Parts: sequence; structure tokens; C-alpha cells
Amino acid sequence: MSSQEKSPPPTHLSPIAPHASPRPLRVLLANPRGFCAGVERAITIVERAIERHDAPVYVRHQIVHNARVVRDLEARGAVFVEELDAVPEGAVTIFSAHGVPARVEAEARTRALPVYDATCPLVAKVHNHGLRFAREGRHIVLIGHAGHAEVEGTLGQIPAPVHLVATPGDVAALDLPLDAPVAYITQTTLSVDDTRAIIAALHARFADCVGPDVADICYATQNRQSAVRDLARVVDAILVVGAANSSNSTRLVEIARDCGIPAWLVSDAEDFEPAMLEGPDGPIQRLGITAGASAPDVLVEELLTRLAQTRHLSVSPLDGVRENVSFSLPPALRRMDARAARAG
Repeated sequence: MSSQEKSPPPTHLSPIAPHASPRPLRVLLANPRGFCAGVERAITIVERAIERHDAPVYVRHQIVHNARVVRDLEARGAVFVEELDAVPEGAVTIFSAHGVPARVEAEARTRALPVYDATCPLVAKVHNHGLRFAREGRHIVLIGHAGHAEVEGTLGQIPAPVHLVATPGDVAALDLPLDAPVAYITQTTLSVDDTRAIIAALHARFADCVGPDVADICYATQNRQSAVRDLARVVDAILVVGAANSSNSTRLVEIARDCGIPAWLVSDAEDFEPAMLEGPDGPIQRLGITAGASAPDVLVEELLTRLAQTRHLSVSPLDGVRENVSFSLPPALRRMDARAARAG
């Protein structure tokens, strides 16, 4: 949408009364925002699997943490299940971008399910770090949030005890000897600053402590967090488009607030409330918008349409990092695509 264009509101949205203020709202869009390479790869795997095998295909857990993405894939023939016992015999099965425990992989092999693994390659990298540290006999510490799908998958991939920590205080409470050989790995969607503080606490407590610094926090997470910090310097408030169960999206809200900027997480345009545009001295004049790595750009477009019902908008992007990362599809899908191309 240009600074002068106003799209009609989506038909599923109820109208909002125009704001009393005639002053335009300057909207600044963070860059980068929205889909990362791992999310694009995971969604493409589901789409290609449906094209090559016909519906239905079965996906364990949400392929990525976004309800719009899930609904769109369901409409095309994806069936989302919590565990493999809900998958019929012989049905095409897809593991989500967050990764799965080794027991799930073993169950799929035992049942001879045809599987496409959509685990983000950067999550798989964390698994490999953990496996290597386990082979070295180190005590493994996973920095992450209990219950998150990625954390559950990582815990289930490492054939050794793993200590889960989320704060420097958790490090102080670890029941490990001070001279124990320790290695840490990280969830890929954490706050970079928070993770650095936990890593510093680990190094301060344990003399023999190794790990990848914040390198396991994915490039997209780091880029989006940096973009929000840049945005916070020039706006009065920030809206983050993303799901409540999306770790990287909720971290963006936290970072904006840590910068002293009011910020809200909105799952879609219907979550927006006109009160979000009210500052302590009246209507805000500069609004920042970003989106988590699992939020499709259409949600940002719909939010802009919603905002245009309340204020005249001037929309412009901020400069930011250009992302050119891409990940290959699983070999079996690439072979099927190649055969289809030769045949067609």
C-alpha cells in the first residue's frame, strides 16, 4: 500500500468509527519482518506434499505457529494432529518446523510412514550440537522455555539428561558441581540479550563451560530483534503481528517494551483496538509495525487496511538487513519435483 492508497476493509472485519483526529498517522514498517527461510521451507514442504500425493497429508503439530497459515493449509488438504497415533496407516506425514523428539521419528519408522521432515535446518543444527556434547560426556544445559514445541523436540533428541534454564536465576539453581564439564545449547527464537545474560551466568559459575554463544539463535530472530530496536528509536508505539504461541513474536513485543515503547501483540487485524493509537498526550503520530517470523505478510496488509479506517495513513518502510537465505527441500521432494518437471 502506498502512502496515499487506502484499500477497502476486508469483508470479515467489522467497521471502526473514524478517529476524531484529522492528523495523519505515520506508519513505519520494520525490515526485515515476517516469514523467514525456515518457515517458508516448512510451508512449501506441506504444499508440495499435497501436490505430489494429493490430500490429505498429516502434519504433527502446527507446521509453524500461526493460525492463518494453519487454516490456509487445512483448506488445501493438510490435517494437523498432536501425535502420530492419529495418522492412518501409510499416510504421508510431515514433522513441523520446530522439530520432533527421537521417539516420534522411531514411531514413524516402525509404522513405515512416509515422512517429510520440515524441521528448520537451524533447529537441526542445535540438535547436532547437543548430540556432540552428549558424546563428549558433558552436562548439557538447554536455554529455552519449557513446553515450547522446539524445546520439547530438542529435549527428545539428546540421549542424555538435559538441564533446562530460562533465566540467570535458573543457572544459580543448577544442581551440578562447579568443576563439572558443561555445554549449553539454545532455543533458536529467544531474546539475544536475555540469552547473553544466561550464557554469562553459565561461564561465571562453571570453569569448564562451552557453547555457541548466541550463534544458535537464528539469523531471522536476530535480524527482527535488531529491526525492532531501530523502529523503537523513531516511533511512539509498536504493533507486532504474530501468534501468542509464537516465541519469536512475543520476544519482539518484550524488546520494544524494554526500549521504553508501548507495544502490543496482535494476531490479525481483528485484534487491533483503536485505544492502541492513544498516547498519554493524545493520538500518537508515529506507529511502528513488524511481524514475527511465522506471520504471513497478508496479515500486515490487513492490519494497514484496518488502521486506514481510523486515521489517514502515510506508510513507509525502514531500511534494514536484506535476507537472502534459503533452505533446500527434503531430497525426496526434490526428486519428485524433478520427475514432474521432466514429465511436464
